[in-house]
Amino acid sequence: MEDYKNMYPPSPDPEKKPQMPDPRQDPIGAFPENPDWSGLRNSLDAPQDNAAPDPMPERQIPPPVTPPPVSSPYIEENQNDFHSDGAFYGDPDAPTGQTPDYGWQEPPVVPPEKPITMNRRIYTMCAVVAVLIFLLCVYCIGSDVLHGAMGTDSVRPVTVNLQVQPKPELDPDDENVTADGEYTVRGVAEQVTPSIVEVYTYADASQKESSLAGTGSGIIISEDGYIITNAHVVQGAAFRVAVGDEAAGDPKEYPAELIGSDAKTDLAVLKIEAHNLTPAVLGDSSETYVGENVLAIGNPAGLTNTVTKGIVSAIGRQVRAENSNFKMECIQTDAAISPGNSGGALVNMYGQVIGITSSKYASMYSSSYEGLGFAISINEALPIVTDLMENGYVKGRFRIGIVLMESGTEYAQEEFQKHFAKPMPAELKESIWITEISEDCDISNTDLQAYDFILEMQGKPVYDYDSVIEALDGCEGGSEVTAHCAHYEDGKVTYFDITFLLEEDTSGNY
Repeated sequence: MEDYKNMYPPSPDPEKKPQMPDPRQDPIGAFPENPDWSGLRNSLDAPQDNAAPDPMPERQIPPPVTPPPVSSPYIEENQNDFHSDGAFYGDPDAPTGQTPDYGWQEPPVVPPEKPITMNRRIYTMCAVVAVLIFLLCVYCIGSDVLHGAMGTDSVRPVTVNLQVQPKPELDPDDENVTADGEYTVRGVAEQVTPSIVEVYTYADASQKESSLAGTGSGIIISEDGYIITNAHVVQGAAFRVAVGDEAAGDPKEYPAELIGSDAKTDLAVLKIEAHNLTPAVLGDSSETYVGENVLAIGNPAGLTNTVTKGIVSAIGRQVRAENSNFKMECIQTDAAISPGNSGGALVNMYGQVIGITSSKYASMYSSSYEGLGFAISINEALPIVTDLMENGYVKGRFRIGIVLMESGTEYAQEEFQKHFAKPMPAELKESIWITEISEDCDISNTDLQAYDFILEMQGKPVYDYDSVIEALDGCEGGSEVTAHCAHYEDGKVTYFDITFLLEEDTSGNY
């Protein structure tokens, strides 16, 4: 143990100048308490030229210290560091079989840490969930992009099975049934008015009163809120539907979604989020006869569920809509049909809807005529309505991509005179005069130009809208069409042929 006492040098002589402690000689870094630094100051202030350096005490470096080995039951007896009897080498005074006590303590035995690992099952489940979430996101994004590109965001997948019903046999004991086996006007009104709604069209999405663009009528055709109306009623940005009779104090308004609209036939379908509604019964319009009593039910001038009575004046009328040249089979009636009735119901005395009233058809004639109203027959309307509900548009429609005039009309010949400053040649008067060509259609890639003429399509003469439709009967989007055309310039007519593809039309703006 004496060797350990020499590890530290003796304290410096107090007669000598104080020296800064050497950290190696003073391991704990302690300074003398209240040292006298005056000698150091005087020595620093004295001249240094001839002064002899103070002798430095000889530095004593302690011998390296080797910590004693630790006794452990895990050390094998045949290790070289031990005697066979357990004593350390170099310490003969140690008792046999014991380790010298140098004040060291055996550290506790710490078990090795186990690496942290994730349960393989949990890892697999997390991976599967992550993959499913990723695939769902890809599907949603792809679906949104596809729908946006197709323009069918508002179309919902639906299977439609709208059917017309024959005239029923009514209960003769019912107080609302006449001796003729039909409902009274009151009976019909009670049966049908719960299925008639008022449609509000707004110019913008705010749906404020100031943006109200117009009102019309509609017919509920399903318990979950599908409604038939006219295309001209829903020419706006947003829609609301009022269900119920205001006079009865139970109207309820719903925001409405436009499922599809077809300007060619003036028909449209709306959808509201409602349930347990009362759908109208659709009758077979082929059973309608001239002279039959009918009622028109709608909301003229915003007057909810107005009922007017009349008769069927004619059936099978081919009437053109105001905004297209397409003819629809209509029922003519003298029941009052006014603005606001559009999209309402023409009903027989069995409480069945046989037509969709449209003031736009009636307005084609002079306003001086009275009692001249038209309703699109329900048998004619159902295929259109079914396509709108299922697809959002009418399938099989096509576009040529031209705006035409009937060259044989007086108006067309006057416009030709203004444009060319010459009268139209006689050989061009039995044709269609092209005034505009749509650049997004294939026909724009041909030699045909604005103010040229088309005399034939598919080998058939064309001279008006109906003859064009007849010549292209059976064609659809993508069909190839040939046309015989004429170009007029400097008083001369030159003829040429073109071939183009029809464009599929899903816009509804035929």
